[in-house]
Amino acid sequence: MGTTKVEQASEAYIDESVSFESLQLDPRLLQAVKSNGFLHPTLIQSHAIPLALQQKRDIIAKAATGSGKTLAYLIPVIQTILDYKETLQDGNDDKNQTLGIILVPTRELASQVFAVLEKMTLYCSKDIRSLNISSDISNSVLNTLLLEKPEIIVATPAKLVNLLETNTAAISLDELRFLVIDEVDLVLTFGYEEDLSKIAQYLPLKKNLQTFLMSATLNDDIQNLKQQFCRFPAILKFNDDEISKDQNKLAQYYVKTGEFDKFLLCYVIFKLGLIKGKTLVFVNNIDRGYKLKLVLEQFGIKSCILNSELPINSRQHIVDQFNKNLFHILIATDETNYTKEEENEVAQEEGRAKNEEAPQKDNKKEKMNKYREYGVSRGVDFKNVSCVLNFDLPTTAKSYVHRVGRTARAGKSGTALSFVVPRKEYGKHKPSMCTTAAKDEKILSRIIKQQSKLGLELQPYSFDKSQVEGFRYRMEDGFRAVTQVAIREARIKELKHELLMSEKLKRHFEENPQELQSLRHDKELHPARVQQHLKRVPTYLLPEPLRESKTPKLGFVPFHKNNKRAKKGKVQKRKGGKVDPLKSFK
Repeated sequence: MGTTKVEQASEAYIDESVSFESLQLDPRLLQAVKSNGFLHPTLIQSHAIPLALQQKRDIIAKAATGSGKTLAYLIPVIQTILDYKETLQDGNDDKNQTLGIILVPTRELASQVFAVLEKMTLYCSKDIRSLNISSDISNSVLNTLLLEKPEIIVATPAKLVNLLETNTAAISLDELRFLVIDEVDLVLTFGYEEDLSKIAQYLPLKKNLQTFLMSATLNDDIQNLKQQFCRFPAILKFNDDEISKDQNKLAQYYVKTGEFDKFLLCYVIFKLGLIKGKTLVFVNNIDRGYKLKLVLEQFGIKSCILNSELPINSRQHIVDQFNKNLFHILIATDETNYTKEEENEVAQEEGRAKNEEAPQKDNKKEKMNKYREYGVSRGVDFKNVSCVLNFDLPTTAKSYVHRVGRTARAGKSGTALSFVVPRKEYGKHKPSMCTTAAKDEKILSRIIKQQSKLGLELQPYSFDKSQVEGFRYRMEDGFRAVTQVAIREARIKELKHELLMSEKLKRHFEENPQELQSLRHDKELHPARVQQHLKRVPTYLLPEPLRESKTPKLGFVPFHKNNKRAKKGKVQKRKGGKVDPLKSFK
């Protein structure tokens, strides 16, 4: 497989007044940067890199998705390690030590950061070796890799804590020079505070450690991390609101509709091709994702599932195939628990103080622990997404921002469409009901307020309901076939299939990357009875503009086809198949 380049940042974030040559980087690092197509650093890079390299300051940075935060900390880390290696003598036994730790909230983001890290160390791989310990590898293999003492380790906080507590001989942080916590707000949202406190006990003194705290948003919770890990940090905040007003090409719409009509609108949108390009569909739980996939299968619409139940290798491969345009509809389950953010939003509405905390139930904490290493609305690098469809509206305005941020990236245009269930429509159709829809109207009002503060507008999407109604009976027919039993069977079938494929991904495809295309994740599950006639849309149901384009112009069609005309001299048969003796007699 060919190598893929690091995704370019939006032109709105590029700082053309500075070049990478002026940052006095190692020639090998500079060559890696240029080979990935970077000519000028972004705003955050041009500010953070000199502060980290020349002044040795800790960095706390707030910048939007796509602004180049990853290279803003990778370049200083790599450059400083290269400088450190040059000061060591060739025979020094301490030449190989773990010098940098990069913590990220999810396994998917760990894989992405590790991929960028490998590209940046391509020409200095002998001096800087890296390891992603969050990948799905066995403990024996991991211990072997750790014996080589990689200079940079990428991990989730939970994985690093587990390694430090269970296998202290495999890793030592005594010589650690760098600690990076990427997507800090998401790390805190996922409930990693306790893990970070445990990691702090293994770290060397602050004076020997340089820290990078990177995030798309900064809140009060980050102050604890600042006191815990930083000495004298430089705090960088970029006014992304102004950039958004001028450069944001995201068109945002919402549709108020009933619960069953969500499925109806999805069918019409995808079957008639009303959305061009790739679509990322968000649902709020795993069953909803499979229900939507099975309903779309009834009409011959292919889609793919992404959720926390699937093995990490399969999830990474699904994202990779989606980015390579092998399928165009990805149904992603957003299981991120934004309980604390939701309480803060409610507190703001009611005029209460932000720091007033409501009691939290233990079962929510257990659910957080279950899914905290999986996150799809943040961190995962979905490329060239044309539309984000919020099939289920998120539970907070903050989560909405993270979801729609998957499109309209790097200066490209995009569309966000959200389905909103009015309170009076909630619960009317039990089979299609989602419990989170009870608060849709409240969440929508918060989202509209939030977007208006940024100078953006969320517009109601109007469509001709009469043209959609013609498809209702077909949707009712297809929806009835997708029972709860069918969903459960599909869930088990998909999980078994992906587990087998994950083993293949882990063993076989490392040696045979050319066969990677043989695995397709958008195959039909077929646990429900598929009615073939539903896959074709009758012409009379199509809107007038589409009806004309879909109807082929055949020209003159004769009443009889030439190949079926009776030819002279041949025996004619009756309808019953018997030969007429009068005509066949000689």
